[in-house]
This record gives sequence, structure tokens and C-alpha cells, in this order.
Amino acid sequence: MVEELLDVLTHTGQRTGISKPRGLVHKDGDYHRAVHVWIFAESTKELLLQRRADCKDSWPGLWDISSAGHISAGDTSLITARRELEEELGVKLPEDAFELIFEFLQECVINDGTYTNNEFNDVYLVTTLKPIPLSAFTLQESEVSAVKYIPWEKYKAILEKEDPEYVPYDISGIYGKLFSVIEKRYKEDKVARSLMLQKQLDRYASITLDAELSGLSKGDMDALVFIIKAAKVIDEIFYSQVWASNPTLRDWLKEHAVLSSLDRLKWENYSINKSPWSVLDENGAFLSTADSAVKLSADSTRSVPGWEGVEYRAAFPIVKPAGANFYPPDMDKKEFELWKNNLRDDQQEAATGFFTVIRRPESSTVPHDQISEVEYGTQSLCAVPYPHEYQPQLHEAANFLKKAERLADSPSLKQLLRTKAEAFLSNDYFESDIAWMQLVSELIYNLKFAELCFCLANKLHKWLDTEWKLDHSDLNWGLGGQLLMETFKVLAIEK
Repeated sequence: MVEELLDVLTHTGQRTGISKPRGLVHKDGDYHRAVHVWIFAESTKELLLQRRADCKDSWPGLWDISSAGHISAGDTSLITARRELEEELGVKLPEDAFELIFEFLQECVINDGTYTNNEFNDVYLVTTLKPIPLSAFTLQESEVSAVKYIPWEKYKAILEKEDPEYVPYDISGIYGKLFSVIEKRYKEDKVARSLMLQKQLDRYASITLDAELSGLSKGDMDALVFIIKAAKVIDEIFYSQVWASNPTLRDWLKEHAVLSSLDRLKWENYSINKSPWSVLDENGAFLSTADSAVKLSADSTRSVPGWEGVEYRAAFPIVKPAGANFYPPDMDKKEFELWKNNLRDDQQEAATGFFTVIRRPESSTVPHDQISEVEYGTQSLCAVPYPHEYQPQLHEAANFLKKAERLADSPSLKQLLRTKAEAFLSNDYFESDIAWMQLVSELIYNLKFAELCFCLANKLHKWLDTEWKLDHSDLNWGLGGQLLMETFKVLAIEK
């Protein structure tokens, strides 16, 4: 059996470009990466623990994390977390079930000095509504001998006492964050939180924006209806670009806003920010995964009579992802650069363009029959053009713009609508950008003419006041001056 290869890291966690067998990594004390996955049941406030198999080379027979494992050479954190959970416990969950809550470095020497563990660990939390039935697990005998649920506060006390039947973790340090995250979410003061959310809302003032539509022709007015419909479709794309499960969270919060005043405040804050992160607080999260939407994964474990499947909270990161949903959540800049540098020049341009997203091939939404149209480069990442990633939405928006184009009277507006609809499907926005600039240049010209007319009207107003000393309601020069002034204003409005 070929031994697993691990990427060797520097003491600061950077990749060295060297891979070594797992046994040598621990023998030589090399720094490497691993994942910890905790399953937490909301209804019982319990964590799932596994008992490590007696044949394990580290901590044999002791109770430990729900699931854990090394990140193999070339693999990523999230892929590893999902794989280890499936291999060790037979639980297969989608990406949005895994919440990265913190990272920590574990440095220790065990087994009489023969096993050195210098490990950078990504710690994930999977939040389920109810405990997964123990009979639903399929245990990997070479890794796990048993599983059990335990109240999180009891487990914390066990670690504090350094119970010899449990793998030790220093919860006075960064690993204590696991328990502080759970405690903050499930022991919160709802009154205090409501006051905090209301205070955040009070920073905003409501205003009404009106549009001047009287100058539009009937055809342009009819076209506007379909332009607005297209804009709403594009809004849906925006929601998903912020974070993969953002539309699901939005619908969940809106549906539950009527349940309590706290739920209403959550929804109102979300409605302003369009995400769970506050734009006025440096994108700090005002919600947590405990507030998130509930999803059902029916086929995630083996079947158990009377049990529908795993209901879990759609997890989102506490810190807003710098790459939003344009990149895989576990991709770092170095991985992207290494992948990009292996592409041809034209492929690199597409990968760094404005109208592509970067995905992992196994999680891409592109249909298999269109795979050949997507530039893959290597097996780790692929560049997916917008017309593939957002195919249903862009087709719908393009159809609305085509209907608007047929109704519009303005030639420049018709040109913009036609070219924009074509661009949504071709991913080539050059012609539509030119059409937009032409339309904008006409608007700027008309606005400048309008500004000139208002300026002349105001200057005439002041001249009549200062030079002629006439009241504008006078039926002589004042009336003539007022007539001239109103004429300028009408010309401005018409333009």
C-alpha cells in the first residue's frame, strides 16, 4: 500500500513545494496541515465524539474529535474535511454544511519521542438540528471504534481535568474558541441582541427616490417594465455572488421574520446589507450560522427507519470572504497563482477576466456535455464563464432585454438593449459597452443643455431683481422676465 504524501510547510505555514510520506513527516517533525471536523447537535447541545481505533499510531483508543485527517499533498482543506467525514463516519454532506471557525498550530511529541506532530489544523463545525442516529453511521474500522454524543459543557470540563481517556487539547488557548463560539450562539441574551440590532438599524435614515418619467415616450415606458424585470434577475446573481448560500439565507430570514421581534430585526438588517455582514462595521457579521437557513440532506448517511436525513444549518464564515463567491472558499492566493501560471496566455486572460468565476471541477455547476468549452488547466481549478455559471438567470434576463428592445423608441436605447442581451449569452461585452457610452454621452449632452437653461433662468431672475427692481408678479417687464425664465425651464425639462 502506497503511503499518503503530505505537503511540507515552513514553521509559518507556507508551502515549501516538497511532499513527503506521512510517516517521514512525523518522524522528521515536519510542519504539515490537517483538518478537525466537529458535529454539533442544536437540539441537545451535544458534540459528537469518536473513539480512535486501537491500531492508530497516535492516541490509540482515546475519545477525540468527530472526524479528523491529514490534508494530502495537493488537496485542499474543505475537500479533506468532507472526505474524512465520509470515510470515517459514512456521513456525506455538501460544502455549505462546513463552517471554518478557526485555525491553530499543534506542536507536540508523543510515543516516547518517536512521533512528532507539528500540525496546522483547520477546525470546522457542522451544525445539525438533531443528533444523527448512531445507527446511521458507518464506521471505518481502521480509524474509528465507536462514536457517542456528549454535552458540550461536559466535554469542556473533561478537557479541563485532562481526563486520560480523551485526547488532550489546551482549551485555555485558541482551542477554547470551539466552546466560546457555541456558548455565544446558544446562551445569548436575546434582549441585548435585539437592542444591538436595533441600534445598528437606527444608523440608517429612510429616504424616497422618485424618477422623472414624464419625458419618456410610450414605447420607452413599456420597455422600462422589462428592463426592471431583467434588473431583478441580475439582483439574484448578485446575491449568489456575495456568498453561495446567500439567496437561501435571504429567503429563510424573510419567511421567519414574523416569528418574533428579534427575527424581524435580523431580516431588516439583512435587507439593508444584502448579506449577513454589516457594511458599516467593516463587514463584521451580525448573524451567525445559528441564525442560518436549515437544509435537509436526505442521502447523507445510510438509511434509518423513521429518519428523513441530516438537517443542518447552512454555514457561513464569520469573516466575509475576500473573494466572495467568485472563488472556491478554501482557495488561497498561492494556489490560484500556481494554477494560473500553468495556463496559456489566452486562458490566463479568461481566468483573470471580469466575466468568469473560478471553481473546482468537482463542484462546478457546468453540465458535463459543456465541459469541453471550459478551460480547466489542471484538475484543481477551472475558469467558468458567466454564461455557463449563471445560465438560467442570464437567459431569462436576455429575453427580458430583447422584449424591451422591441418596444423602445429611442435608437440608442434599442442598441444598448440588443447588445447587452447578446453579451449575456456570448460573454463578449465590447459592443454593449460602446452602446452604453453612446447612450451616456447623449445623456450628458442633454444634462449639460438642461443645466445651461436653468443657469440662464436663474441669472435672469437675479438680473431682474438687481437691475430693474421689479416684482415677478408685475404685469410688465416682470411678467416678460418671468415668461423668459419659464421658457428656459421648459427647454431644460424637455431636454
